[in-house]
Amino acid sequence: MTASTFDDFAGPPALAIADVSRRYPQGEGVIEVLRAANLVVEPGQSVALVAPSGSGKSTLLHLCGLLEHPDEGEVYIDGRPTAKLPDAERTRMRRLHVGFVYQFHHLLPEFTALENVMMPQMIRGLSKKDSAARAKDLLSYLGLGHRLSHRPAELSGGEQQRVAIARALANAPRLLLADEPTGNLDPRTSDHVFGALSELVHATGVAAIIATHNLTLASQMHRRVTVMDGQVVELD
Repeated sequence: MTASTFDDFAGPPALAIADVSRRYPQGEGVIEVLRAANLVVEPGQSVALVAPSGSGKSTLLHLCGLLEHPDEGEVYIDGRPTAKLPDAERTRMRRLHVGFVYQFHHLLPEFTALENVMMPQMIRGLSKKDSAARAKDLLSYLGLGHRLSHRPAELSGGEQQRVAIARALANAPRLLLADEPTGNLDPRTSDHVFGALSELVHATGVAAIIATHNLTLASQMHRRVTVMDGQVVELD
């Protein structure tokens, strides 16, 4: 893997949400969380989602990751509309084209770092040999080549999160969604993990939306957005 920038990757946007609205019933009324919201993220581009709790940040991530349906509007993944797809096809697209990283690593404790990163590839249908080769490549790129055989309990918090990042990118998704991926880490470890994540975004051409309250980390991304009055608003 070699470093690059999002300008080097051609093709449709990795993600586009167009006039998306999402509302939830509350008592006898309705809360409209998103109202005709729009967002485009290009391949290789990192976008910081900086928004307070209750603003619609999680709803936006869920819609982008095909975990929820919009009430109106469309969500395009790699140029393909998804809002009206049947659930089985949305699940397939999510498995192939979207990677998730959460605040907690959610690694399988009984498997090694290498096996955790191999797992999604083997579920997709890759051979054990090919899965192991890509897993080793990703983990080595993240500085974990010497920790391949260690289980999660034998890894530090920063190492666990780097394994989670490698697992999220194992199937070469078009879109990476990270929800406070460094929220449980101390500042120094957080900087290291975020640096590794940024390098992989550049190297692989994945589009990344990273929700964070860390303004220092947000300032290092290509763009910064927030959710305000149901709209996705560019900052800066």
